Amino acid sequence: MLPWSRWGRNNEGSAAVEFVTVGVILLVPLAYLVLTLGAVQENLLGAEAAARHTARVIGQAEDAASASARADAVLASVVDQYGMDAGAVEVTVSCTPTGVECPSPGATVIVTVDTRVSLPFVPAVFGLERATSIPLQASAAQKVSRLRGAG
Repeated sequence: MLPWSRWGRNNEGSAAVEFVTVGVILLVPLAYLVLTLGAVQENLLGAEAAARHTARVIGQAEDAASASARADAVLASVVDQYGMDAGAVEVTVSCTPTGVECPSPGATVIVTVDTRVSLPFVPAVFGLERATSIPLQASAAQKVSRLRGAG
């Protein structure tokens, strides 16, 4: 058996191995977390922008036909700009008070955008990408002017 003083001094080069091992163990999950949070933030900002801009163009439209056309164009543009999955985006438009045509003077347009964010590097096998996706929702309201169409 080696004396204590010689046994304690025999770890030459082990600091580099420990640093690399611990660095990899901590760095890989941290990098994955950063990628996931970036994807979630990008899609959340896109959903919020889609809801806000769609509500705005519907609230400023002259009639229901032009409101629908404008809303579709704005939604397609925002989905493209933010790199969102167009198949995962669902939009719900409602007006209050209930029963009025959207957009009508004095009504409030409420747009809700629902989407899902798939986790990075999750394969599309056995529905795994759907099971591990994160649901996101954004809503926006736009008051239609009571004087719209009066002029």
